[in-house]
Amino acid sequence: MVFGRSSRRTAPPVAPVTLKLLVAGGFGVGKTTLVGAVSEIRPLRTEESLTEAGRPVDDTEGVEAKATTTVAMDFGRITLRDDLVLYLFGTPGQDRFWFLWDELAQGALGAVVLADTRRLDDSFAAIDYFERRGLPFTVAVNCFEGAARFPAETVRTALDLDADVPLLMCDARERESVKDVLVAVVEHALTQADRIRRPAAT
Repeated sequence: MVFGRSSRRTAPPVAPVTLKLLVAGGFGVGKTTLVGAVSEIRPLRTEESLTEAGRPVDDTEGVEAKATTTVAMDFGRITLRDDLVLYLFGTPGQDRFWFLWDELAQGALGAVVLADTRRLDDSFAAIDYFERRGLPFTVAVNCFEGAARFPAETVRTALDLDADVPLLMCDARERESVKDVLVAVVEHALTQADRIRRPAAT
């Protein structure tokens, strides 16, 4: 049987690759804002109002105007290319919710550690967590209005980051700025995975 041009079969559409990324960092650093700024769907949020009962537990120094907090996770999705979709999981920032991190980290390709120069100490727990798990991560400094600006190398030294950990300045409110951070995480994670595989192939 002879097929004409109109009968020529077309290749079926290829399902996009889906990757899971975590967005972590201290309390009030902008994780919910970051996920919301870039998500192409309405973000799933698990925010609750801060109460007076929680004031002794939640350190609000530097973010006194914050009225809500994430108690489980934020979730969003972004299509970087037709063949690549990222699922974003924002972690809760307070110490008392860290037991959720192990569940959220399952199957993640990498992570963003969002940092605030006014509260850099709050980044150490997330950095230590991902270093212990061997999960590739990128540090993104959220440039808040009115916060002191420091050179990237100064921040890197203060956080005691390894030389191969990417560090970027970003605005968690701006979609394109957040996309740059996410691309950096994916590229870093894939590079790390390639380094791990390479010795086995030789």
